[in-house]
Amino acid sequence: MPSPIAAVIDIGSNSIKILIAQRQQDGQLESLAGHTLDARISTGISHAHPRLGEEGMQRGLDAIRELLCHASAVAAGKVVLVATSAVRDAVNGAEFCRRVRESTGHSIRVLSGDEEANLIGRGLTCDPTLQGLENFHVFDLGGGSLECLGFEHRRIAQVASLKLGCVRLTEQFVPDPASPFSHAQRIALKTHVTTTLHLAGFHFFGSERAAIFAGGSMTTVRAIHGAREGRRMEDEPALVTVEAIQTLLDEISAMSLSERQLIPGLPRGRADVFPAALATMMAIAEAGRLTCFHHSLYNLRWGIADEVLPAKAG
Repeated sequence: MPSPIAAVIDIGSNSIKILIAQRQQDGQLESLAGHTLDARISTGISHAHPRLGEEGMQRGLDAIRELLCHASAVAAGKVVLVATSAVRDAVNGAEFCRRVRESTGHSIRVLSGDEEANLIGRGLTCDPTLQGLENFHVFDLGGGSLECLGFEHRRIAQVASLKLGCVRLTEQFVPDPASPFSHAQRIALKTHVTTTLHLAGFHFFGSERAAIFAGGSMTTVRAIHGAREGRRMEDEPALVTVEAIQTLLDEISAMSLSERQLIPGLPRGRADVFPAALATMMAIAEAGRLTCFHHSLYNLRWGIADEVLPAKAG
């Protein structure tokens, strides 16, 4: 009897993504398909009382409908919709959830910050390339929040969900995203990230421990590097040095938005917030005295899939 198929739709601040997965006989999860749509439902997320705009909600609803078609095409037995920072922080997040339910018949599970972080951690432990790691840090940068975790003996020892997403920080520190990213803006943003990490009480166990980075921004770093070498993102080394991130940040900071949008590997819909994402990566690296990040594609969606699929096939 074939293993059930799960479709997980992750409604993020900047993009909406689907993972279609199945449990293998050995208990490992297998990705059958994945797709990402840029929707940017989170415009205004940095406001004291953020509200989802009508256009953003419509983009989100359209994206969810399209991704549900992908789930139907493979006859997914379990379909789960989850939302993170943009929806949970919005004063009208419940209204968006109601519209989605009425339009699609599916309810949205709005995750708390701690739930999001813990499910990201669960997803990371599904990554076969990380099976040998016992003690490590995990960072997942989204549009609305940054999830930080510390693992001891493959168990989560500390969690911090911080309002440091790249869309949020761009709204706060970059008055004109169409212009180059100035040195003053970079310093102000990095100082804010460092201070927020400190005030949250997140501590680094030591620079000798591995640091795992998940999320679309690091995927984009690898995609840009791969495009320059004529390789697919998946064929680009998963170990990304902090030096390489700094070089890329210096390069794109001098560019206007229209110039950034022409960079191979950089999605046009991410070009306005990408400088803030890179600066956030650098702030984390400097705070932890890190020299590299290991990029993993096993993230929140994998954690949800691991949660809802039976432990073993059959």
